[in-house]
Amino acid sequence: MIIRKLAGLLAILSISGVTAQDKVFTEQDTLRGSITPERAWWDLTYYHLDISIDPDRKYITGSNTIQYKVLESNNRLQVDLQPPLKIDKVIQDGKQLKWESRGNAHFLVLEGPQPENTVKELKVYYSGKPVEAEMPPWDGGFTWTRDANEKHFVATSCQGIGASIWWPNKDHMYDEADSMAISVTVPKDLTGVANGRLRSVEKGKKSNTYHWFVSNPINNYGVNVNIGDYVHFGEVFKGENGPLNMDYYVLRDNLEKAKTQFTQAPMTIEAFEYWFGPYPFYEDSYKLVEVPYLGMEHQSSVTYGNGYQNGYLGRDLSGSGGGQLFDFIIVHETGHEWFANNITYKDAADMWIHEGFTAYSENLYLEYWFGIKHYEEYGKGKALGKRLGADYVLGTRKLIRNDRPIIGQYNVNNPGSGDMYYKGSNMLHTLRQLVEDDELWRKVLRGLNKEFYHQTVTTKQIENYISEKTGKDLSAFFNQYLRTTKIPVLEFKLDGELFSYRYSNIVDGFDMPLRIYIEGRETWIFPSANWKTDKIESNAIPEFDPNFYVETRKYAKSR
Repeated sequence: MIIRKLAGLLAILSISGVTAQDKVFTEQDTLRGSITPERAWWDLTYYHLDISIDPDRKYITGSNTIQYKVLESNNRLQVDLQPPLKIDKVIQDGKQLKWESRGNAHFLVLEGPQPENTVKELKVYYSGKPVEAEMPPWDGGFTWTRDANEKHFVATSCQGIGASIWWPNKDHMYDEADSMAISVTVPKDLTGVANGRLRSVEKGKKSNTYHWFVSNPINNYGVNVNIGDYVHFGEVFKGENGPLNMDYYVLRDNLEKAKTQFTQAPMTIEAFEYWFGPYPFYEDSYKLVEVPYLGMEHQSSVTYGNGYQNGYLGRDLSGSGGGQLFDFIIVHETGHEWFANNITYKDAADMWIHEGFTAYSENLYLEYWFGIKHYEEYGKGKALGKRLGADYVLGTRKLIRNDRPIIGQYNVNNPGSGDMYYKGSNMLHTLRQLVEDDELWRKVLRGLNKEFYHQTVTTKQIENYISEKTGKDLSAFFNQYLRTTKIPVLEFKLDGELFSYRYSNIVDGFDMPLRIYIEGRETWIFPSANWKTDKIESNAIPEFDPNFYVETRKYAKSR
């Protein structure tokens, strides 16, 4: 997902709109956000979403075939679909099923036997005028627009509000389809683009059906359909796992601009393969697809609407100058292929796993292309890129609000604060300083994507992995930055050659070391909640490394 809007300081995305503390959670929140008994007994294996779209009427009809493995025999199965869309009928084993609806959740009554370890399937038929997204992709639904030539230009988006806003499915992130077919029927003068690879086009008199196939696991909100007067071009990237097909679908009038701007797409893949490991979906290719909104991280079908310009709609979010050196949407949304689509949170409360790491990827892109990759060409060594990346991430601190914790409330589809973006990235940047070994840090980032390849995860799994691989107990560190709004304050005082210091505004056990400079010489201090005193050169003033996300407070005299 992307940052929502800029007005002075940036107002970061807050999907729920209210704090977990203020919100009164309802039955619908629980039915959406928890692993209900009607979800727990079956394991999703495959979807075939077959949808026909009528842009003139803003109307859709279709079906979704749901294949699943029976983990424990049961006869009630939850499928989610949000009004005004309606389920028309459900078929299993040639028989129509009955169901009970409670808001967005529909409980199917299965008639046939459901033996343990068998694979079963059912087909849900549905239709209606779906919710129109007023400010996509943040409020979700269908976007119905026209291009400059008055051709229909249509797209879906649904993070947060849920994929059930436009198609029936098991709308909880813990369980992903192992593979998926998507068939989209559109008017004959338009092209329908979805996730994965295009298998075939079935041509009719008035409409064409585009058949796409996703061979890897895919999360619900990563599924999308885009319709427009598209032209296609592409290339092959020589990546870590071999040739990667990269395809681009753009409006006809924007072809030349896209050919110039999208040169950043393989650059982004190259940088992130260096930092995070191989692109996770070689079998499904990589696509950039133009849409009538800013953009979104749909798996293997990244959507783009940044106006063919660098920055975030032309602006540098960091104020450092680094943000003008890359197209924010290409870099950020592609970063989600590793953190969101490869490694996916189980519960929306842990959305920082998607957004914190991906916001952090922005400065890693800068470091790679202006340091690691081209340091010989630039002639200034790797320090150039590292400094540029650091300036970028430090510049985003002004966007942090500390209004509520990064982690939300579990089991009610409640993401935490929008600070998951840049407080998350600054937390990770701080952690890199603690590791003190850039190659080890890179191994940790790559290791995450290997250890949790195509998996849904919890924050605890991520915390434990990083602690284990770095050899550091980071429990208090993560508690501080993820579960509170407190920013550590390093209080200090100088009295001749005596330098005294301690932490305040911290959780129990927080004792993060800090790198400081005395007369330009690097040294480390080890603050805790108690005052400590070191001896330094007379009249020397410590300089605190800004790469650590802490605040400092100087006292004029001893206490």
